[in-house]
Amino acid sequence: MVQQLTAETVSEIIYPDSDGQPMSDNTKQFRWIVTIKENLEILFANNPDVFVAGDLLWYPVEGNNKIRTAPDAMVAFGRPKGDRGSYKQWVENNIPPQVVFEILSPGNRAGKMSEKMLFYQRYGVEEYYIYDPDDIELTGFTRCEDWFEPIAQMNGWVSSRLGIRFELTENTLEIYRPDGERFLTSVELDRRAEAEHQRAEAERQEKELAQAQAEQQRQRAEQERQRAEEAIAQLEQEKQRSQNLLKLLREQGINP
Repeated sequence: MVQQLTAETVSEIIYPDSDGQPMSDNTKQFRWIVTIKENLEILFANNPDVFVAGDLLWYPVEGNNKIRTAPDAMVAFGRPKGDRGSYKQWVENNIPPQVVFEILSPGNRAGKMSEKMLFYQRYGVEEYYIYDPDDIELTGFTRCEDWFEPIAQMNGWVSSRLGIRFELTENTLEIYRPDGERFLTSVELDRRAEAEHQRAEAERQEKELAQAQAEQQRQRAEQERQRAEEAIAQLEQEKQRSQNLLKLLREQGINP
């Protein structure tokens, strides 16, 4: 007998925030998940209506907590930033994540990816990317009406939704932002931040040195002005003494 869903039964359904599965099977997969997710957050940091998440359970259907999956990284345009225990699509104005990423690992291979592709195809994903860091292979799909079409050439491909460009090299995948900046690992981001901090500190010290030198020059100029004024005052005093002496001599009938 099929149970009829009512408002009460729907409200009683629990949607767990975890499926009990690990985020990644190994350090390489984890590093790629974090790199893509964090760089996408940086890319859309100034857009309040782009939500980016990693390994977050997505429930597309209200009333069924069995229909779910957790993309390694996902982007939902038109949804506000903020913390979520899961992505319940009916709570999100029924907007599905438009772009998802999956990173392959020994425990996350073709069979599972096929299941996920059918899921993403059915529930509205527009762009789906799969990267195998072991074989350096990138596969992509874009939506064409109700179906996914494979992207024939991924090397140099630019995502229409994200604006990012994919470049496959001999040793790795490189992803570039629309401004040409490459996606960086957390270590590279930290090193760049430290380099920028050191550069800013050097600029601050140079500015302070320039200000100190300018202040010294101002003080020297002030001292020169004061000496000049003192010299002029002394000359005036000498002139006044000379005039007084001449006056005194004339009063005594002496014509110098």
